[in-house]
Amino acid sequence: MSHVSSSARAWAALAAAAAAALFLLVPSAQSDPAPVLWSSPTPADRSEFTVAVGKQLTFALTASTEEPGGIVHINPVGNLPLGVRFTSSDGVAAHASFAWTPDTAGNYTVRFTATLVGTTTAAPPVTYVVHAKDTTHFPRSYVLTNDRIAHWSPVMRKAIVRSKPSTSGKIVTTLGTRTSDSDTQNLVLILSGIDVSRTQTWYRVRLPILPNNSTGWVRSTDLGGLYAVNTHLYVDREHFRLTLMRAGKVIFRSSVGVGRPIWPTPRGQFYIRSKLTNFNDPFYGPIAFGTSARSDTLTDWPGGGFVGVHGTNEPQILPGRVSHGCIRMRNGSILKLARLLPVGTPLTIT
Repeated sequence: MSHVSSSARAWAALAAAAAAALFLLVPSAQSDPAPVLWSSPTPADRSEFTVAVGKQLTFALTASTEEPGGIVHINPVGNLPLGVRFTSSDGVAAHASFAWTPDTAGNYTVRFTATLVGTTTAAPPVTYVVHAKDTTHFPRSYVLTNDRIAHWSPVMRKAIVRSKPSTSGKIVTTLGTRTSDSDTQNLVLILSGIDVSRTQTWYRVRLPILPNNSTGWVRSTDLGGLYAVNTHLYVDREHFRLTLMRAGKVIFRSSVGVGRPIWPTPRGQFYIRSKLTNFNDPFYGPIAFGTSARSDTLTDWPGGGFVGVHGTNEPQILPGRVSHGCIRMRNGSILKLARLLPVGTPLTIT
């Protein structure tokens, strides 16, 4: 029978104690943070979307974690296309939304990541491809002026007006940048438009020429920007009444004077072409509006015989048929109208 010496037992005890001490020096293993996972309604990775130019594309993203106290953040990787609206909210379950209305055809790639805040732990990025398609068919026509809204534009360079939206159309007239009667910025009322191609647009405009109610087509490159008004001015010659409407509702009324039978105020569709203030001649009152309407009889008047809407120093003659064709108002009334009536407003004279 073998036996172990006391010295051997001592060495064994010493080795065991050393091993225990070494174990105490090694840190205990720690578990990795819980992963971040994409969840519904997040579209599957590598999804592809097709959207028409001018239409909106939207989708939502959600990512979450089971890490106690963990907060997830969703963020795009790199730059998003111009015009994208991206919003996100952090949380145990983070949510984000993507909304975009492309204005140019093409293929666009967007990527997103979801990260556990304060760590490098993240869900695998998701990548999407957006195909923006141009579905516009040319030529494309549209209305720009109706009973509730109208559009006008300044003439920015000498413009040739034609009978149809083409350079082969007959020349109707030529528009300058300044008005002949008041030397103000010339402008036209735009009735409709037609996109002949993606780079070429023509506008049908109401013209300040004889015969009254003339229209024609002008290239958009000869005009400035489009400005909208929601006012419409009406003049009733029979009842000597002026009415201003805004968005279809009456906001101002006044009695007026109109042209005498031998110099009648013309009937038709026109527009307010200019606004003039600070007259030295009291005959016209404190304010005058120039219109696109022209006298059919006084064609040799300076500036072309344009019809104006203005005040008077003879209020006692109103209402009635008292003028050479212009629309006269009491000075107090024209001052009130001036606060409400923008240039470019359509004018209907009946």
